[in-house]
Amino acid sequence: MAIGYWNLQQDYFHPCFKNMKCKTRRFNLRVFLSLKGIIVEFVELVKQKGGDIHLLSARTKTGKNICLGYEYKKETLLYLRSKEEFLCPICEETVLLKLGDSRIFHFAHKQGGSCRDFYESESVSHMEGKRQLYQWLNRQKIPSVLEYYDREIQQRPDIMFMYNGKKYALEYQCSTIPESVFIKRTKTYLENEYNPLWILSSNHIQQKKKKIIQLSNFHYLFLRSTSSGTFYIPTYCPDKRRFHFVESIISYSIKNAFAQQTLYQANEMKFKSFLEPKMSLQLNPLSWNSEIEKSTLNWSLHPGHKQKLFLHELYNRNMNPFLLPPEIGLPVTHSLLIQTSPLIWQTYLFLDVLANKNPYDLITLQEINGQFKKRISRNDIILRNLPQLKSFNPFLAVIEYLQHLEKLKILNQKGSTTFQVLRKIIIPKSNREREEAKNNFLQKLLSFTL
Repeated sequence: MAIGYWNLQQDYFHPCFKNMKCKTRRFNLRVFLSLKGIIVEFVELVKQKGGDIHLLSARTKTGKNICLGYEYKKETLLYLRSKEEFLCPICEETVLLKLGDSRIFHFAHKQGGSCRDFYESESVSHMEGKRQLYQWLNRQKIPSVLEYYDREIQQRPDIMFMYNGKKYALEYQCSTIPESVFIKRTKTYLENEYNPLWILSSNHIQQKKKKIIQLSNFHYLFLRSTSSGTFYIPTYCPDKRRFHFVESIISYSIKNAFAQQTLYQANEMKFKSFLEPKMSLQLNPLSWNSEIEKSTLNWSLHPGHKQKLFLHELYNRNMNPFLLPPEIGLPVTHSLLIQTSPLIWQTYLFLDVLANKNPYDLITLQEINGQFKKRISRNDIILRNLPQLKSFNPFLAVIEYLQHLEKLKILNQKGSTTFQVLRKIIIPKSNREREEAKNNFLQKLLSFTL
């Protein structure tokens, strides 16, 4: 199928366009070319799915293991290929040693091999990335095995290695895989005493603007935690041989977050630093407020199912989403544990607890947590799937928000589990009141750090 060789000029003078007016012709040309692009992508996908299964490790019939993670000279491999027959370490079928100039050296299953369920069709970038990560570990004298197949759990991490007495399963992920597959693999690793270490390909990260990044639910699957409880997403770029960390993530919507992005050259980074990166993010309150307002306007005009339920509840209480008090929708570092926007879950906290309290009234964490769990059970508040975090408590985001309200002299903590109301949060009655309240509030925020 010669889809990739269509000529633009031929497309434009195709009979489908010949009798059209100029504007209509240009519009239909754009549609036609878009469809053509989709078809080309589909054909490439079919080719990939039906292509050879590639791997970087094999063994000879004499029992010698060959790992192409090492820098073999082509002459050495040509000689080895002339003398040996190579077998897949999993299915023990014959594999071919490919030594072409356009791709990295690799072994390939023959078409229709029985090993397809254990291996994904890998891109050049994937093979090169895991090869470089393997070499990165080896340079640090960390015992590693490339493409290790664990027969007990029937899983094959890209690299298995030992560090400080712990067993790690490193997965370098270039393609998007279903969330269920990611969670199943991670769960299996954890149940069998592996520390899963997923590293995302850097080309998945898209910066929206300075210090703002788009992160999907798939990206959050790669979220890791340091020993001190701070979060980051590690990525790697084989072309530039460097790590790209997304750090200090503070989400303000389902897919958008403020974040610090740091680059580390692979030859300058140690694995210890990989596990414990130093992070810092100075969040500008004006920038945060601006993005919260834009996000609120966007989903208010084009609400999804959850936003419609939220707006319906506000209207039933005679509240306007554009007249919410500025104390609602504050940045909290643990907000990334909750998929629901901070503005929405903090509004629910206000409606369920704070709105009903007067000065000098007491609020307990037990009362707040009860209401928080009710909202979760009704799916008003959605938590993120974070399979690499062995344990996490989304209620920490709520506690952090209460501590912000204490700094703002709205609450006063009385003991470890109780807060006292100092003043009520006032709901603006007009756009003018809202603007005045916002300006006064932002002046307060600039005087201290939340």
